[in-house]
Amino acid sequence: MNIGCHLSIAKGYRAMGAQALSIDANTFQFFSRNPRGGKSRALDLEDISALRQLLEEHSFAPLIAHAPYTLNPCAKDSGLREFAENVMRDDLSLLEHLPGNYYNFHPGSHVGQGSETGISLIAEMLNKVLSPEQHTLVLLETMSGKGSEVGRNFEELREIIDRVEQKNQLGVCLDTCHVYSAGYDIVNDLDGVLTEFDRIIGLGRLKAIHLNDSLTPFASHKDRHAKIGEGSLGLDAIIRFINHPVLRDLPYSLETPNELE
Repeated sequence: MNIGCHLSIAKGYRAMGAQALSIDANTFQFFSRNPRGGKSRALDLEDISALRQLLEEHSFAPLIAHAPYTLNPCAKDSGLREFAENVMRDDLSLLEHLPGNYYNFHPGSHVGQGSETGISLIAEMLNKVLSPEQHTLVLLETMSGKGSEVGRNFEELREIIDRVEQKNQLGVCLDTCHVYSAGYDIVNDLDGVLTEFDRIIGLGRLKAIHLNDSLTPFASHKDRHAKIGEGSLGLDAIIRFINHPVLRDLPYSLETPNELE
C-alpha cells in the first residue's frame, strides 16, 4: 500500500520528501501554491532535483500536487476563469520538473449557471491547458455535491472527460469522505460503487485516493473530513476499503485534521 499525508511546501521540496520518510510514508500530497490565494513558490530547480533523487532512492509512489481552492474553471466571472486557466498552466509547467506525478483539482462550482454550463466551461479550460507532451496526469476529484459543485456524481466527471481532447492526460482522484457524502455507499456496498465507477468512468482512470472519514452522515452533501475511524464511515469500512484488491495499490493521501505527530 502507498500511503502519505498532506505536507506543506513552505520548507521546500526535498524537505517534504524527508518529512514523508520520517513517518514511513512513500507518497505525499502538497498544494502547488497558496491554497487560498494565487502566489506560487519560487522555482528552485536544485531543490526539485534533490527531491527527485530522494524519490528515486526510496521508490516513492506518484506524488499528488493539489491545485489551490481558488481555482474555479467554471466561475461565472470570466476573470476568475482566466485566473484558473493561468494557474493550471503555470502549475503544469512547474510539474514538468517533477515528471510522472499527479495534479489534482476540484472541478469547480457553476454558481447558478447550471451543471451543463459548468461541465462545458471546465472542459473548455482543459482543452486549452492540456497537451499531449506533458508528463503530469491531471486528476478530477470526486466531490460531495455541496452548493453548486460540479463532480457530485460519476456521470458529471464522465461528461467532462468525454469533452476533453487529451483524454489520456486525465484521471480521477476518489475522496472517501466526498463520495460517501455524495450518496455512494462505500460502507455497505463498496463493490457496487466500484462496479458503477467502472461502468461510467472506467477503473483504469482511478489513479489516487484521498482517505478521509466524514463528520457528516451518508448522503449529507457536505465536505467535512474526520479522523480515520472517528466519523460516519468508521474504521471497519476504512479497513475494507484500503485492502480491496482494486484499491490497495493506489497512492493514498490523508487529509484528516491530525497534527503530523
